[in-house]
Amino acid sequence: MCGINGKIKFEGKKVLENEIAIMNDALAHRGPDDSGIWIEKNIGLGHQRLSIIDLSVAGHQPMEYDNLVIVFNGEIYNFLELRKELEKKGHVFKSKTDTEVILASYKEWGTECLDKFRGMFAFAIYDTSTNVLFGARDRFGKKPFKYYLDDNVFIFASELKAILTQEEVEKEVDWEAIDDYLTLQYVPHPKTGFKNIYKLPHAHYFILDMNTKKFATKKYWDLDYSQKLNLSEKEWVKLLEDALKESVRLRMISDVPLGVFLSGGIDSSAIVAFMSQFTDKVKTFSIGFDEKDFDEMEYARMVAKRYNTNHHEFIVKSNDMLKFIEQLVYQYEEPYADSSQLPTFILSKFTREYVTVALNGDGGDENFGGYDKYAVHLFAKRMKKLPFKNLLLYIFKILGQEKGALFLKILDQENWEQHLNYTNYFSTYSKQEFYTDQFKAKINYHETRDFFSRIIDGKSDLEYMDKIFYLDFNSYVPDDLMVKVDIATMAKGLEARSPLLDHKFVELVAKIPSDLKVGVNRRKYILKKMLESYLDDDILHRKKKGFAIPAKHWFRNELKYYIKNVLSDENGIVLQIMKKEKVDGLLKEHYGGKDHGKKLWTLMVLNLWYNEFFRIY
Repeated sequence: MCGINGKIKFEGKKVLENEIAIMNDALAHRGPDDSGIWIEKNIGLGHQRLSIIDLSVAGHQPMEYDNLVIVFNGEIYNFLELRKELEKKGHVFKSKTDTEVILASYKEWGTECLDKFRGMFAFAIYDTSTNVLFGARDRFGKKPFKYYLDDNVFIFASELKAILTQEEVEKEVDWEAIDDYLTLQYVPHPKTGFKNIYKLPHAHYFILDMNTKKFATKKYWDLDYSQKLNLSEKEWVKLLEDALKESVRLRMISDVPLGVFLSGGIDSSAIVAFMSQFTDKVKTFSIGFDEKDFDEMEYARMVAKRYNTNHHEFIVKSNDMLKFIEQLVYQYEEPYADSSQLPTFILSKFTREYVTVALNGDGGDENFGGYDKYAVHLFAKRMKKLPFKNLLLYIFKILGQEKGALFLKILDQENWEQHLNYTNYFSTYSKQEFYTDQFKAKINYHETRDFFSRIIDGKSDLEYMDKIFYLDFNSYVPDDLMVKVDIATMAKGLEARSPLLDHKFVELVAKIPSDLKVGVNRRKYILKKMLESYLDDDILHRKKKGFAIPAKHWFRNELKYYIKNVLSDENGIVLQIMKKEKVDGLLKEHYGGKDHGKKLWTLMVLNLWYNEFFRIY
């Protein structure tokens, strides 16, 4: 894992070493082991290294290979296999790194090298012979790539904070991105929250011809749900078992100590079970809360005991939020309100004291339908012919049952649009009540639904639930889940690996009929069948808790006055875009017993983000 950056000036002006050095400094947390700069006239490349494979100086970046220079962040897990193939074609290697394999692969296969890579990556390769820059991002967006482009300069980096150090970049709020954030809790690609700064979408590459200033992006991979396999449950269990075993094995390649995040849920417990087949002593790391409704520590202990792991625990308390929240806002740099960022950040800090690499169970719910929202979709499908819908809607409104009323109100929508409404923080309807007229004018009838509409366009032939899985793998996974993990771990120089998001594994799962994954009354059916010999029933069949923080409790008790003070800031962004009486009403209702924890967290983060990056004191 590393931090990468670069700068190109189109008018022939020389890039200065200090310009790259400043960006490296802003990314030092991502790669504390080494720093490198490469400059040739109007192009400069920078790199901060976290040494994982081949710890020697041979792994130093930027790395050169014939006429190519690369800066790379990530891991290519099948690089040894590719290296052998390339050696047969005459390529000679000076290091034992996957970085050099990427360079040789591009030399041999051009942009089609991306089809060969199995792993997580974001990189840029400069061809000195053609004056062309080629860059790419992995299939699920595990590794970030952000950039600024105008007529004079192209600047890229792993994180926005590096780009913002450059004098050519002016900070300006992207108001449409703020509207999206309030619905989704994250900023959807290619937006970042900053006008004129973008993120390269997952599964895309770009080519920048510096001779013509032409910049073009292209999608090189897509997840295919149309090729179903008609297999028995027993056959599926065997296929999944073998595929997960291989995926875990590949991610245990490391020249530094590694461990695993263990929540006590099915997915992370499965990773511990499979890791234990390759090593006698797995190191496990768990985090919990004093609030028992949110704590899963007892289940993590059960798994740790079964597999005799070297187990470590840490408890998150409300004062940890006060201690870390402003640091979190700075590190996440885009408006980002997935509250599990806090325990993930603290867990990463805690874990880094023992290991440099940590595997996790991310991707299990999105692959196999583990969230309640998937079952809600199936229930809605059954309820579309429900009589007296309008009467029930009226009753729900009278009783103040917002979720029930929204469910009925959107029952006749397409399922992709329902998905937006099932998962939103501020719904399309509630935002209209909260927004000031001035903010409505700024966003000019912008609708977040258009983001989902673009994703699902051309996918009308997909099966009912596969549309939802496809949506999540092209929205929530790259823009929320992967962002949460990358920023939280890399802020502490920790590398995270996700076996359940190996693209070969995900492609296999996409071939499973959805009714073997999820039903109205069941979740992750075929995955649980596969794990029956690996995990106890208490783990497999308990109610899912998730990894969210107890915000509803904290904002009524220990943090009651903190949240009120943050949201009452008259110079903050929240009261620039929302009516004060509506924000005050939200607080009052929460104090009175109604759970607005997610909404309040979302607004709190937004104000703190604005203060961090835009406030002039």
